[in-house]
Amino acid sequence: MSTLKLQFEVPSKMKSWSIGLIVVGLIAVILGFVTKGSSKEASLSTQFWGTLMYNSIFFLLVCNAAMFFICATTLAMGGWQQSFKRVAEAISAVVPIFAVLTGLLLIGFVLTGNYHIYEWLNKDFVNSHEAVKGKSGFLSPGFFIVWTLLTLGLWVILGKNMRKISSEADEKPFGFEEGRKYIFRNTVAAALFIVWFALTVGSVTPWFWMMSIDAGWYSTMYSWYTFASSFVSGVALIILFVIYLKNKGYLEYTNQEHLHDLGKFMFAFSIFWTYLWFAQYMLLWYANIPEETIYFKKRIQTEYKGVFFLMLVINFVCPILILMKRSAKRNYTVLTFMAVLIIFGHWLDFYQMIMASLCNSEITLGWLDFGVAALYVGMIIFFVGKNLEKKPLIPRYHPFLKESIIHHT
Repeated sequence: MSTLKLQFEVPSKMKSWSIGLIVVGLIAVILGFVTKGSSKEASLSTQFWGTLMYNSIFFLLVCNAAMFFICATTLAMGGWQQSFKRVAEAISAVVPIFAVLTGLLLIGFVLTGNYHIYEWLNKDFVNSHEAVKGKSGFLSPGFFIVWTLLTLGLWVILGKNMRKISSEADEKPFGFEEGRKYIFRNTVAAALFIVWFALTVGSVTPWFWMMSIDAGWYSTMYSWYTFASSFVSGVALIILFVIYLKNKGYLEYTNQEHLHDLGKFMFAFSIFWTYLWFAQYMLLWYANIPEETIYFKKRIQTEYKGVFFLMLVINFVCPILILMKRSAKRNYTVLTFMAVLIIFGHWLDFYQMIMASLCNSEITLGWLDFGVAALYVGMIIFFVGKNLEKKPLIPRYHPFLKESIIHHT
C-alpha cells in the first residue's frame, strides 16, 4: 500500500477554475442585487431572491445526498464503496457551509415577512383562503424557523459524526473485536442519519421550503420527488469527482466495477424520478381538480412549457437511451457526460419547481441563474478539493476494504 497515492493535492488548474467560477458568481450576485434584488418592483425583487433560493436548496440537497449514499450503503453492509468513500465524504463536508447560506436565506424570508416568496406569511391571504387557513398551525413562522434549524443542524452534526468515525480507520489496524465494534458504531451512526434524512428530505422539509410557495396546493409525492431529484444528482457528482481523481492517478483501487455500480445507481434513480414525475402528473391530470391542476397549468400553459418538457427529456429520455447498455456505465467519457447532463437537468427541474410559482408571468432563465449556479459549482469544487486534502483517499484499515478491492459485478 506504500506505493498508493493516498494524499490528494489540489492541482493549480482545479484551484484556478474554482476561484474563477466563484468570482463570476459573486459578480452575478452583486449585479443581480443592484438591478433586481434591491428594486422596489416586486417581480424583479422576487426573481432575484427566488434564484438564490432554488440554487441554495438544490446544491445543499445534492451535497447532503452524498452522505445519504454513504449511510445507505453502510446499512446495507456494503464494502464496495470503501475505495472511493472519501470522495462522498468530501462532498458531504460542504453541507455545513451551504446549510448556513440556505438557512440565512430561508429564515430571512420569514423574519422579514416576504410574502412574495411565501404567500402564507400574508395574513390577509391566509384569512381569505380556507385551505391555507386550515394549514396555519403548520405554516407558521415559528414552526418554519425551528424545523429549518433542526433540519440543518442535525444534518451537519450527524454527517460530521459519520466522517469522524470514518477517520478512525486511518489510525491503526483493527483486531477482530475492535473491528466488530467499529462496524456496529458506524452502522448505528448511519441509521441515525437515515432516520433524520427520512423525516426531513423524505417528508417535512420540502413541504416547508418549496411546496409552501404554492400554499393552497399539495402533493403527497412532492418530498419523494425532491429526494429522487437530489439523490441522482448527488450520485452524479460523486461520479464526476471519482473520474477526475482516477484521471489524475488517484483511487487505484477504484476500477470499472465500482464505476459500473455508480452508473447503475444513476440510471436506476433516473427511472425512479421519472416514475414519481409521471405518477404525480398523471394523478392530478386524471382527477382534473382545479385546485390541484393549478400547479401544472403554471408550467405547461405558460412560457415555462419548454423548460418543463426539456428537463423531462434530459432526466428520463437521455438516461434510458444512453445508460441502458452495460458498456455505457463502464465508459468514463459517457459517464462524465451523463453526470454533467443529469445535474444540469435536475437543476432545471428545481428552477421550474420554484420559479414557475414565483414568476409565472414570464420565463426568467438567464444570466443571473447561470451566474448563481457558477458560484455554487465553484464553491463545491474549491471546498471538496480542500476536504480531499485533509485525510487519506482510502480508509486503509477499514475492515471492509478488502471487499472493495476484490469487488466484481
